[in-house]
Amino acid sequence: MHERLRPITSVALAAALLTGCANMSERQKGTAIGAGVGAGVGAVLSSATGGKAGTGAVVGGAIGAVAGNLWSKRMEEKRAAMQQATQGTGIDVSRTADNQLKVNVPSDFSFDVGRAAIKPAMRPVLDQFAAGLDPAMRVRIVGHTDSTGSDAINNPLSIERAQSVRDYLATRGVAPALVETEGRGSHEPVADNASEAGRAQNRRVEIFLREPAPQG
Repeated sequence: MHERLRPITSVALAAALLTGCANMSERQKGTAIGAGVGAGVGAVLSSATGGKAGTGAVVGGAIGAVAGNLWSKRMEEKRAAMQQATQGTGIDVSRTADNQLKVNVPSDFSFDVGRAAIKPAMRPVLDQFAAGLDPAMRVRIVGHTDSTGSDAINNPLSIERAQSVRDYLATRGVAPALVETEGRGSHEPVADNASEAGRAQNRRVEIFLREPAPQG
């Protein structure tokens, strides 16, 4: 095989693997992508420095697999548990581009109009979120409102919503010192505020979970 084609082939192989393996976990996908990209980069560097592209691809693939697998096993397990606990509820559980777990809880489960008290239906979701958290993990909670009312009302209300979630998690053993809270008022809508359905989607709380960055 021509040396210049090896990087392209390595990346293409990883893409093909992902296409053919729909049942891969997020962690496995990260490993495959990292391995393919790493192999391509390794081949390029090795060829450029006079080494064997094949050897460079192997080394690069191994490094890439580790880099692509920043989504750890425990984060994957937490994501799977949260998806199972919220199935059919309209609560969205996802992995962000920077390897955080994001739980988006709309108003059906979170807050009434103009209120910061969490609804009873939200408690089992928060119970599952708090269960088995490693003390090293960090939590960020972002509160949002719909466009009803002024910024003078909505901005502090969104903060109060985030703090309500933090306070509930504290009763479930999550240390408040590990939790960051913030409010965005009505400034980051995800739906049209012109309809009740849209306002209900905007009246939400987003909970992010991340692992600390590895120490170099």
